[in-house]
Amino acid sequence: MRTQVRHLRFSAAAFASLALCWLVAERTGATAPRPAVAMIEPEGEAQRYWPRWRGPSGQGLAAGTGYPDAWSRTENVAWRTPVPGRGHSSPIVWDDRIFLTTAYPDGRASMLAYERSNGKQRWEAFVPDRTPEHTHRKNSHASPTPVTDGRRIYASFGNRGLVAFDFDGKLIWHHSLGTFDNYHGTAGSPLLYQDRLILYQDHDGGSEGGAFVAAFATSTGERLWRTEREATVGWGTPVAIRAGNRDEIIVSGQRRVVAYDPASGRELWRASGNTREVIPTPVVGHGLVFCSSGRAGPTLAIRPGGAGDITDTHVVWQSPKGSPFVPSPLLYGERLYIVNDMASIATSLEATTGKVVWQGRLGIAKREGFSASPVGVDGKVFFTNDDGETFVLRAGPEFELIRVNRLEARLLASPALVDGHWYFRTEQDLIAIGE
Repeated sequence: MRTQVRHLRFSAAAFASLALCWLVAERTGATAPRPAVAMIEPEGEAQRYWPRWRGPSGQGLAAGTGYPDAWSRTENVAWRTPVPGRGHSSPIVWDDRIFLTTAYPDGRASMLAYERSNGKQRWEAFVPDRTPEHTHRKNSHASPTPVTDGRRIYASFGNRGLVAFDFDGKLIWHHSLGTFDNYHGTAGSPLLYQDRLILYQDHDGGSEGGAFVAAFATSTGERLWRTEREATVGWGTPVAIRAGNRDEIIVSGQRRVVAYDPASGRELWRASGNTREVIPTPVVGHGLVFCSSGRAGPTLAIRPGGAGDITDTHVVWQSPKGSPFVPSPLLYGERLYIVNDMASIATSLEATTGKVVWQGRLGIAKREGFSASPVGVDGKVFFTNDDGETFVLRAGPEFELIRVNRLEARLLASPALVDGHWYFRTEQDLIAIGE
C-alpha cells in the first residue's frame, strides 16, 4: 500500500480511496499497528520454580534442559510417595516445597506440603469448611491447582471456599464463596495478579447468586470487586495478559471470550464463538490469545485490546473442529499444539494462520481420554493421557512420535517441572522423575 500511495494524486477521489484503504486495514489488522501481547508472568524468584497452574509462564512451558524424556514405573524415578485422599489438582513448587490439595470422603479438604528433595510429607492443613458439593466422576473436591507468591499458598475449594496458608501450614484466612450449582462441580484455579487473586465461577445459581468473576486481596481474602457473568456452566482458569499498555484478565467461558479490567472488573471486550462447555485455559503469543472450547469444538485466535463486541473485527482465525474438551492448548514456538481428547488425535497448527501442519493419533482412540495439559520443553511436546501414558513428540513440522512413557497409574493432573525433574501427581502417588 505504501508503494501505491507514492503515485497518488491527492484529488478528492484519491483521498476517499486512501481513506477506504486505511479503514479496511484497520478492520482487518492487515497493516494497522498491533499492540504487543504477552502473558503476565510472576517476576523474580518465581521464575525459578513452578508457582501456579501451568508453571511460571502459565502456558505449560519449561525453560532449560536436562529434563529426561524417557521414564517408566521404575526408570528414572527419583522418589515416589503416597498421597492421601483424592484430588486432581496439579502440584506447584517453590524452593524445596511441593504443594498440592486433596479431599476425603468425610467432607474434609486440605493442603499438603512435601519436600522436593526426597518426597517426605512435611505437613497437612485442613480447610475449616465441609460444605458438600456434587462432582463428576472425572472431577474431585480438590481439582483447582493452588498458587503461591513465596509467602502464602492460595487455593480454591469450590463450596468450601477460598483459603490462604503460610509455608508452615498455618491458616491465614478463609473466604466463603457460598454454594455453586454446577452439574460437574467446580475446577477452575485462582490466578495471582499483583496483590489480588482473580477467580471466576460459571454456574446456574447458588446461595450467593449466579456466575461471576471476582478479585480478592491476597493479604486478607477481602473481596475487592465482583462482576456478574452471563454463563451457567464452566470449569476454566483466567489468565492475565498485557495488550499494549493495558492489562486484561481473559476468561474463556460459555459461548464467548471476555476481557476484564483487573483493577475494577469492568468488561473491556467480548468475542463469540465458544461452545457451551469450556475447560481449557487460554494461551498467548504472536499478538493473539488462543482459546479452545469443548468436546472437539473450535479454537479461536483473537487479537486483544479492543472494546465492546469484537467478534467481527478481532477474531483472526477459527478452527472448525478438533479442539480439546479438557486439556489446554500449548503454544510452543511458531505452532499451536492441541489434543482432541474425544478421539486421541494431536494437531499442530500455524499459530498466526490456523493452518493445520500435521495430525497424528496418540495411542488408542478413547472418548475423554486426556485430562492433563501438554508441556513443551527442550524441543519436545509431551501429551499425557488418563492412563499415565506420556506421548513424546518432536516439536516441528512433521508428526514424529519419539516414544511412549508409561507410569502404569491413572493420572488426571498436569505435571510440574523444576531443575531437571518432573513431578507427577497420580491418583495415589506423587512421583519425581529425574535422571
